[in-house]
Amino acid sequence: MSGHSHWSSIKHQKASADAKRGKAFSKLAKLIAVAVKAAGADPDTNLRLRYAIDAARAANMPVDSIKRAISRASGDEDGARIEEIVYEGYGPGGVAIIVNAVTDNRNRTAPELRKLFEANGGNLGQSGSVSWMFKTTGFVSVPKTSCDEDTITMAALDGGAEDISATEGYWEIYCAPADFEKVKAALKNANIAFETAEITRIASTEVTLAKEAAKRCMNLLSALEDHEDVQNVNNNLRLTDELIALLQKEE
Repeated sequence: MSGHSHWSSIKHQKASADAKRGKAFSKLAKLIAVAVKAAGADPDTNLRLRYAIDAARAANMPVDSIKRAISRASGDEDGARIEEIVYEGYGPGGVAIIVNAVTDNRNRTAPELRKLFEANGGNLGQSGSVSWMFKTTGFVSVPKTSCDEDTITMAALDGGAEDISATEGYWEIYCAPADFEKVKAALKNANIAFETAEITRIASTEVTLAKEAAKRCMNLLSALEDHEDVQNVNNNLRLTDELIALLQKEE
């Protein structure tokens, strides 16, 4: 799971940058809209909407903006046209990539993503081309400043976590999707603040690349993350600590 761990650490940094550029709120509004379209505007009965609202709150999206996004998706035709699409492809060195996008115009989004793949040494594939390599998993990241190892381990296991790992600055918890809410509740009951909580995809196998190929792949992943329609990017690139250090020196 180290590939996911390293990339998620980079995403922690990117989240702040996206918020400064004003992209984060627009993406979150789309995520809320597609959740409302799928199962209604009540977060008490629409778990997906509750997750979207939690993500918006974690990003400090104003309450009025959240309410407005729900209202627009409930009543406007513009909100009704928004749809979620999953794209699959390969990056440099055969790295498998899954892109979750929310768009109001798939005829615009697909060509733009294809161009990003091709410009960075990858290619957009067909549906099912790489998804078989990934497992849907609950993921929660906790800043190490929130608690020590014994505390996080006890709380996570009480909630049904399958695995706990340590990365630079974070404890990372993995669980079955069915146990996701129980893990979050266990952390809250233990007064442990978490930073990221999501249902995501984890690769069953990872690809290790040499420095230059890894750098190109990172450029592709960053370009995809920056696209206004992209909500999430999963991949199976393995970044060793040595490679991370080399790449950071060049930034």
